Amino acid sequence: MPRGVLFVHNNFPGQFRDLAGTLIARGVPCCAVGQGHSPGLEGVRLVRYNLPRGTGQDVFPLAVRAEADLIRGRTAYDAALHLKTEGWDPAVIVGHPGWGEMVFMAEMFPDARQVAFAEFFYHARGYDVDFDSEFVPPGPDYLFRTKAKNAVMALSYGDADAIVAPTRFQADTLPRAFRDHALIIHEGVDVDRIRPGTAEPFLLDDGRVIAPGTPLITHINNAMEPLRGLHILARALPRLLAEVPDAQVMLIGTAGRRAYGGNAPEGQTWRDICFQGVDYDPVRVHFMGELPHDRMLAALRLGVAHVYYTYPFVLSWSLVEAMASGCYVVASDTPPLHDAIEDGVNGRLLPFFDVAALSETLIGACRNPGASASLRAAARATAVEKFSSVAGQAAWLALLGELGVEFSAA
Repeated sequence: MPRGVLFVHNNFPGQFRDLAGTLIARGVPCCAVGQGHSPGLEGVRLVRYNLPRGTGQDVFPLAVRAEADLIRGRTAYDAALHLKTEGWDPAVIVGHPGWGEMVFMAEMFPDARQVAFAEFFYHARGYDVDFDSEFVPPGPDYLFRTKAKNAVMALSYGDADAIVAPTRFQADTLPRAFRDHALIIHEGVDVDRIRPGTAEPFLLDDGRVIAPGTPLITHINNAMEPLRGLHILARALPRLLAEVPDAQVMLIGTAGRRAYGGNAPEGQTWRDICFQGVDYDPVRVHFMGELPHDRMLAALRLGVAHVYYTYPFVLSWSLVEAMASGCYVVASDTPPLHDAIEDGVNGRLLPFFDVAALSETLIGACRNPGASASLRAAARATAVEKFSSVAGQAAWLALLGELGVEFSAA
């Protein structure tokens, strides 16, 4: 008799870490399929697969992504066969269809119900690709390749019994046939652990210390890329640093890391490009690289403002964690933010390309940090109300129960 949950994710556990942990605690048997680099999760039987080859040289260029996704789907199917021979027969498959691994799972486990995670459905127009003309490659082929990314993913949504999107914006990227059936369940963050706290002195790698009370601006940008507004912030810094002589800026993320918005031109990083021609004081602008999570949260608690900009793309966990930490969030007035920030209520929403508006807002935050107290409190309240992992897991459990997963007593 089918029981338990099979997770399918290119980098398992990915977005399913908390859900899988909750299911294990509730006595639900869990297994997973992931690519060879997947870190895995204690208590979950994981079978990893490795691609037998790359895409063929003679493949039509617009079909390269589809071929790669189908190769992953076929190889993931073979990996799942190991689970089946061990006796696994899941009641529900929960998967991220973005890389193709989900596409043939119904053929391996035909009786299992399927839940497809809807992170982002690609569009050639109206979303991230054509939002910022400064970095869009010329010609239609780039737009065609973007749209073609959806080919195999759409097959998986067609097989799904349920579709789950973290935010309304992400659900709205789906075609109408899928969008109308999508549930909004944000996986959330641990708002009991991530919360406002006393600012502590922050030791930098060079031995200097940023003391509480310092006008510090924070920004988290995993790949240091323009999709998350690095170029706009960079261009706002000279005026901020000139008018607030004791201001400090902390940029958290890794230059050269694979970027959501595509890689930088060969031989460069997006950080190089975004700061090209920007006259700033390197003694006061700190490129922190990737920080341990607790150290990142300590930086957020120390700041007078946290800058979060994004093209029309996936909302970052870091934004939710900043809100849960009680940060004064200065954000871009782009559609993903409308699911989290109301201008003047729990943060600020500024026109994405208005560098002067960002400079002025950050200068104001530095000169009068107490003025944002009500917005900080409201940001924290919004995080607790809309982005709590407890509420997210409860919604997931309710859905899985409807689909046939049986739970032990909590």
